[in-house]
Amino acid sequence: MRALALFSGGLDSMLAAKTVADMGIEVIALHIKIGFGGKKDIDDILRQRASIAGASFRAIDVREEYIQKILFNPVYGYGKNFNPCIDCHGYMFRIAKELMGELDASFIITGEVLGQRPMSQRSDAMKLVSRLANDESEKLILRPLSAKLMEPTTPEIEGWVDREKLLDISGRSRDRQIAIAAEHGWEEYESPGGGCLLTDIHYSQRIREHISHDSFDVQDIEILKFGRHFRLPEGAKLIVGRDEADNETLKEIKSSKYIPFTLPVIGPFSLISTSALPADKELAARIAITYAKSNKDQLYDVIIGDEIYSVTPFASKQDTHKYFFNA
Repeated sequence: MRALALFSGGLDSMLAAKTVADMGIEVIALHIKIGFGGKKDIDDILRQRASIAGASFRAIDVREEYIQKILFNPVYGYGKNFNPCIDCHGYMFRIAKELMGELDASFIITGEVLGQRPMSQRSDAMKLVSRLANDESEKLILRPLSAKLMEPTTPEIEGWVDREKLLDISGRSRDRQIAIAAEHGWEEYESPGGGCLLTDIHYSQRIREHISHDSFDVQDIEILKFGRHFRLPEGAKLIVGRDEADNETLKEIKSSKYIPFTLPVIGPFSLISTSALPADKELAARIAITYAKSNKDQLYDVIIGDEIYSVTPFASKQDTHKYFFNA
């Protein structure tokens, strides 16, 4: 018997996998990459945590399809920010169901806890998720952490899992989960991704601002995660790295929508829209050199693409703030 576990690497998903694996069922921890889980690639960490929970690990990249089908047209709308949680959960379960045949799995498990999340983990919301996942009749989705508070699913009815060994956790407190983790000897189990960025107000604002000027695709997911973001008078987007780590990450992102800068002194890695007009490029050069190790009265040659702009920095960084979209 084999089960697919939707797996984030957080405590709840680890406990759900462990609960079922301890019944002698082979568990595959399935991490579905929608692109908004955090700022780092955490596959190695996820693989380790799946192993701790007694599961093997598999990741699947669905970023492009997620943008096209879910992000901008959710059936059940958004949460507080840009998070289409109900549609997102339904989509992930649907992906998992499509993989069941290929992976020879009989059912799906998830670390969801009844009442833990205000939008997607209410009882009525879970029913909507089942509808989106086309699971209303088959009832193949098992939530081991809250199963005793819910109607029995097919894995329970058919005796594939022992319902008596499932749990009855509810609400937002994580005390019981932490206690169970201690019983297993787990010390490191918090979500390595830091939660979904679509629930973050600042990232959500960046998406809304971006789509008011441009299309949104996979390359934009990463670019919006880093740097200071400016919107210049002629419409160009300017991105200026905050620190060394930010600079290095921005350098690694491949995007056809932006042109990199070359500064003559030590300073932030910066990018500007490929469609930027000369006036915006000159202003962008001034802003970038202002954040570099520069002297306010000195002229500097900043290279943008194959063009050179000779500019002086602003008197202070404060003078650039009027162009901030999202600092």
